[in-house]
Amino acid sequence: MPETTGGTLYVVATPIGNLEDITLRALRVLGEVDLIAAEDTRRTRKLLNHFALKTPCLSYYRENEARRGEEIMAKLLSGQMVALVSDAGTPGIADPGARLVNRVREAGLPVVPLPGASALAAFLSVAGQTGASHLFLGFLPGRSGERRKLLQSLATEPHPLVFYESPHRLLKSLADVLAVLGERRVVLARELTKIHEEVLVGELGALLARLQKRPAIKGEFVVLLAGAEPAALAAERPSGEDFAQLAAWYRDQAGLSLKDAARQMAIDLDLPRSQVYRRLLELWTTVHQGS
Repeated sequence: MPETTGGTLYVVATPIGNLEDITLRALRVLGEVDLIAAEDTRRTRKLLNHFALKTPCLSYYRENEARRGEEIMAKLLSGQMVALVSDAGTPGIADPGARLVNRVREAGLPVVPLPGASALAAFLSVAGQTGASHLFLGFLPGRSGERRKLLQSLATEPHPLVFYESPHRLLKSLADVLAVLGERRVVLARELTKIHEEVLVGELGALLARLQKRPAIKGEFVVLLAGAEPAALAAERPSGEDFAQLAAWYRDQAGLSLKDAARQMAIDLDLPRSQVYRRLLELWTTVHQGS
């Protein structure tokens, strides 16, 4: 532990499911601090009990941030060491923590991050996103009107959109996404690192219909939506359903890769992407050989 005139706030990542994902450093710090500020003390106590740690816990969640923040600051100013943890994953990412971090820094005390599990990072690692950029939205608004207003403001956003969603709101949110943004490629993941881990990839309408047939939606989700097609390209794109014409345009004017062109044409023509990919491969290979 560093020597300071006051205490230190440790922002500690904890497992999002599999307890083996805890880091050795996190275990050491959770065992050494004077207090753990936990979003849900019951969940945190289960984690501590699993590793035989006896550190006291104090609840710190969104509804009591102001009051608990005063208590935590008093302990830090008196020289105590405090660890901040969320229900699971890394605090401060769509979870409480930012207000406390800012207060501690304003007081001139150190804030130390302990990296580890994150639902966002774990999801992106298996989402198959080829670009490095994305726009993370946290949780979408709970009310449909507010949700649709936000989505409308992002209708022309070219970067992939990533957000969290709860199981009881997933179907309504995806229906709003489809209504406002239209058909897009989507990646959905739930229960990452857990027994029932699942990653689904496909077109939004088809995946929504598939999920609507399930008797129950379980587990929190991370969702990635493909970014909007540039308006200039959409305006210039040939109309109609002539496969060869569309294929030539995507190759020569849009400059898309074979994989990306197949994905977009599958949406345009409402055809299976595998079928489109095979036909595109034949067309583009023939053109290349004849040139």
